[in-house]
Amino acid sequence: MRFATITLLALALVACTRGEAPTTGSSTTSGAKTEKTTVAVKGSDTMVILGQRWAEHFMKDNPGITVQVTGGGSGTGIAALINGTTDICEASRPMKDKEKADLKAKRNVDAVEKKVALDALAVYVNDKSPLQEISIPQLSKIYKGEVKNWKEVGGPDKKIVLYGRENNSGTYGYFKEHVLADKDFAPAVQTLAGTSAVVNAVKGDEAGIGYGGIAYLEGIRALKVKKDEGSPAIAPSLQTAQDGSYPLARFLYFYTPGEPTGSTKKFVDWVSSPAGQKVIEEVGYYPLPK
Repeated sequence: MRFATITLLALALVACTRGEAPTTGSSTTSGAKTEKTTVAVKGSDTMVILGQRWAEHFMKDNPGITVQVTGGGSGTGIAALINGTTDICEASRPMKDKEKADLKAKRNVDAVEKKVALDALAVYVNDKSPLQEISIPQLSKIYKGEVKNWKEVGGPDKKIVLYGRENNSGTYGYFKEHVLADKDFAPAVQTLAGTSAVVNAVKGDEAGIGYGGIAYLEGIRALKVKKDEGSPAIAPSLQTAQDGSYPLARFLYFYTPGEPTGSTKKFVDWVSSPAGQKVIEEVGYYPLPK
């Protein structure tokens, strides 16, 4: 029994950082009373820190359940959901109709969507940048390569250096749809794997600009955003995300193959509970409106 207890603790400690694909839905029995169950969560890099923090708190209260959280991007998580290699997909964008159809065709189940948190997609600049605000039309022109110097949008006379996400990222997809109106990004955009990489690039580049989740603001600054040239500049915050006044406020999602059951349902329900929503604020995102 002592050996079984040590094993359970070891599994809980590594659950959030294991990179290999788990065997979902597996369970083993430890002793006479405790059934060990694994829940696999995969997807959005924007959400991976939040997912890991949720898992840590949840497992403290539910020592019989291991929650394994890995990133890779929303597209990677959705592919895993379709292929049956994850129990929950974390996504920073809604699933597309074709992706839902692929899940139905391959596994004969419907995708079930659960809104779990709010994010204010932030426009990052270096701390030393004098720029305070930007409009979505200006941002669109910058990322399409039509505006190439900061002085064209009220900044210093410096060439703009563009940083962005890879195309399997839900944040990439959201930005392309809501900022670029589904037009192509400029070839000059340096695509980076993960929001942390974008933040680090902007932190080290006074002429840089990037975008990503609000929880990653460290050593950089988020610009106020105007919906159009005639609208007020709105700073990302809990209030402006919840009331929808920040133009790039978005939901963050869980997707499951059909209605969740068993330990997966228990974890999903806990995330939506007051305890789970409290964790969101600790990480730096925003809880759902009440």
